[in-house]
Amino acid sequence: MNRNTLTGWAVGGLLFVVLLANSLFVIDQTEQAVVVRLGDPARIVNGPGGDGPGLKLKVPFLENVVRFDKRNIGAERDAGEITAGNQERLVVDAYIRYRIVDPQAFYQQLHNTTDAEQTLGLMVTSSLKKALGRVPSQEIISSRRAEVMQITKEDLKRQAERSRLGIEIIDVRIKRADLPKSNADAVFERMKSNRQQEAAAFRAGGAQQAQQILGKATEEAETIRGQADADRARIFAASYGQDPGFAAFYRSMKAYEQSLAGGNTTLVLSPDSAFFKYFSQGPGG
Repeated sequence: MNRNTLTGWAVGGLLFVVLLANSLFVIDQTEQAVVVRLGDPARIVNGPGGDGPGLKLKVPFLENVVRFDKRNIGAERDAGEITAGNQERLVVDAYIRYRIVDPQAFYQQLHNTTDAEQTLGLMVTSSLKKALGRVPSQEIISSRRAEVMQITKEDLKRQAERSRLGIEIIDVRIKRADLPKSNADAVFERMKSNRQQEAAAFRAGGAQQAQQILGKATEEAETIRGQADADRARIFAASYGQDPGFAAFYRSMKAYEQSLAGGNTTLVLSPDSAFFKYFSQGPGG
């Protein structure tokens, strides 16, 4: 076999390998592909209405294979500053999860995931502006974020279906919704002042209620005390009527106690004053 023959076989083998390499391709379970012939989609592999995964054939040099992930795809979006319902601006970052359900429509409308994320980012920003524009910034930051995310998700799904992008919106999450640095301190101070006013109102209401309870208790105590004094006076009057001498002695003892209880009391009386009769004569006086 001469040199020319060997060269011919070598060239033929090389061409066969090149031809085979451009004719065979493998699609994994996690992938789906669009076979494109001269720029137009020809068929789908491992997607809706297409063949399953595995080793596949294509027309060499005329057909290309464009692969897409069949799993959920995540993308982040910096939505910038968005005006809330109370005209305050918020710095918002969002996270999108989607899945390609129609690779042919996806290829025709978006071509690749990079262009898809740019288009979805614009759509998310539009949906966020509509959703956040109805809610005050304080509620977005604290209590109504989940509601806003659900509204944004539903609006984004409607946009994707209307545009026939070949994707399914799985979830939309607001990663950050913060006030710009320029006015964050002022807003937080206003929120703090509002909370302090509410606390003061609660304290005032509690103090008023406590005062009412105390006044009612004092009134009841005075009523009980007056009734006790009346009972005591009645008992004393009954006792005095039974023994007038003891009653006079008891009244004098009470007068001594009240007059001399201070310790520094000075009384100027005559020695034969009736006030001191029990000192000189005892209880019999």
